Amino acid sequence: MNTAELLVRCLENEGVQYVFGLPGEENLHVLEAIKHSSIQFITTRHEQGAAFMADVYGRLTGKAGVCLSTLGPGATNLMTGVADANLDGAPLVAITGQVGTDRMHIESHQYLDLVAMFAPVTKWNKQIVRPSITPEVVRKAFKVAQSEKPGAVHIDLPENIAAMPVEGKPLHKDNIEKTFASFASLRSAAAIISQAVNPIILVGNGAIRDQASDAVTQFATQLNIPVANTFMGKGVIPYTHPLALWAVGLQQRDFITCGFDNTDLVIAIGYDLIEFSPKKWNPDGQIPIVHIAATPAEIDSSYIPSVEVVGDISDSLYEILKVADRQGKPNPYAINLRSNIRADYELYAKDDGFPIKPQKIIYDLRQVMGPEDIVISDVGAHKMWIARHYHCYSPNTCIISNGFAAMGIAIPGAVAAKLVHPNRKVVAATGDGGFMMNCQELETALRVGTAFVTLIFNDGGYGLIEWKQENQFGKGRSSFVHFGNPDFVKLAESMGLKGYRVEDATELVPILKEALAQDVPAVIDCPVDYRENIRFTQKVGELNCVL
Repeated sequence: MNTAELLVRCLENEGVQYVFGLPGEENLHVLEAIKHSSIQFITTRHEQGAAFMADVYGRLTGKAGVCLSTLGPGATNLMTGVADANLDGAPLVAITGQVGTDRMHIESHQYLDLVAMFAPVTKWNKQIVRPSITPEVVRKAFKVAQSEKPGAVHIDLPENIAAMPVEGKPLHKDNIEKTFASFASLRSAAAIISQAVNPIILVGNGAIRDQASDAVTQFATQLNIPVANTFMGKGVIPYTHPLALWAVGLQQRDFITCGFDNTDLVIAIGYDLIEFSPKKWNPDGQIPIVHIAATPAEIDSSYIPSVEVVGDISDSLYEILKVADRQGKPNPYAINLRSNIRADYELYAKDDGFPIKPQKIIYDLRQVMGPEDIVISDVGAHKMWIARHYHCYSPNTCIISNGFAAMGIAIPGAVAAKLVHPNRKVVAATGDGGFMMNCQELETALRVGTAFVTLIFNDGGYGLIEWKQENQFGKGRSSFVHFGNPDFVKLAESMGLKGYRVEDATELVPILKEALAQDVPAVIDCPVDYRENIRFTQKVGELNCVL
């Protein structure tokens, strides 16, 4: 057995099903070992696509997704997806090939110090310098990647080490035991919550990672406290729940902002500050906060909790419920706020304008998708509208990157989503800018049999940047954001996919239904009216937070 074979045995021991990546000269021994293993290697068309697939796989399963590249340019191509997983809290293990240790001390073809390069975008990384340490390196990599808060790790394997003979076996996997909050913190939290007149719950992705959806819903229901979720906390509480105030996280005022303006306590449950800066909702640091999470609070001058309840989130919430004494109905302001949010959402149900307003595209998408179906959002103007208007019944049914927020994630992410949940409908929602960054992975999708729909919000430009430019400098003051596009239908057809073009607002729903019924990936070119961006800015700028 050589080191590469031992490495792959260790991956099998960790329960790895897929490795996403590209073949290269320096990872030949690893590829040969995978060929003779139980692991399926998914050959992608770009290393960034491989990393995004591992990223979304990790986020959906809680188990580290694995991506593989060769050295040099292959490794640098991985970095965006690796960084995305790290800042989004998705467990990922990246493995890179490397030159032999006999030529690292000199200027050498394609050689970069990958350990130094990946250090800033990972929780931990290490080069395997001796064959015998392989089981320890792999076991630690997975343990670190999957421990709260999850993230990315990196293993660098020089080609001469990969080929060396070795004796060894994978290490036994230890179970990560739950930790529980102290009685003192639970009592303090219960007392503060019981005294609050108009509290609001802010729930984030940490509650999804900790599988605390049922506990959050029971906690909010029993104590009559309204709930707002971050972009990455969608579905923790069903959006149909009468206390659900839907998503918070836009970088400008919105209806939900009024909820924070009028609260006397924020109960932050599994809230990651990277998702939505507390300076946006607590700029002066005056709102009292109860922090309930698996890890201590990050340091931020606008996020200084009155009490930190650190431990298993579900257990903490159930324990607080035993002693919290909060009676009565939720504040009428919150009920009125939900009515306004719901009315704004329904306003676009019958809109027949063309190009189609983003609110209408997302409304129609929600009508077609089932409660457990999955939308993977790319990054751009459409992401803001998906965050605001695509609502979820359950966790991990709308995947939004809002830590690193990298464009190009949707299509490779949809490949991973379909591998994890082959019986669910999956839609990659992307702008035309993001589509062109990783559309080559549609060939990967076809080859590996992952039939999903790519819905393109087509505006011929970088719509989110144009929106920000016009907010900053005035309407009509955008620059350097427009580009041309190929014929997306013909592009899809040239790859053996189904292609559709929406030419009237009434066509979107039937096209979506037909595309989702295909046994090959499908692409829908949907013109979008992003004049709604500035209209929205003007509307919320005039928002008056009164009952």
